[in-house]
Amino acid sequence: MNEVLGYFITWNTYGTWLPGDQRGWRKRGQGTLDPRPRLEAWCKDQMVASPVLLRDNDRETVNQACEEHCNVRGWDLMAVNARTNHVHTVVAAFAKPKLVLDQLKANCTRKLRLQVDPLVRDRTWAKGGDCEILDTEEDLYNAILYVKEGQ
Repeated sequence: MNEVLGYFITWNTYGTWLPGDQRGWRKRGQGTLDPRPRLEAWCKDQMVASPVLLRDNDRETVNQACEEHCNVRGWDLMAVNARTNHVHTVVAAFAKPKLVLDQLKANCTRKLRLQVDPLVRDRTWAKGGDCEILDTEEDLYNAILYVKEGQ
């Protein structure tokens, strides 16, 4: 196995990409799965709040929160791009990818609640996220390029 060069970490805002989604969806250990409209409808019925979309100022806050948190932890944030319904990061860290994901989400939530025009929701983010291990220079380059320019 190659040395881990970084993690490509993605997480969604609450309610914007449900299991069964027509765009495809991911399940731990099973990769990308085909749409399942009945599952998506059931998940939508189970939602306890409306979907969260990030405004322009929220997106900037999330980008800054990721940068600040990585600086504090000594992690190398190679790319970050907060979109209206998800966040992509490429991070090199001496920590497990789930820990990096969980800490970034938590810090982003805190910063969103403290900004001038706060985003305060019971659930800002969907549960979990996707962590891809990047262990080749090509994978690392492609992930950074995608985060910076593929959106």
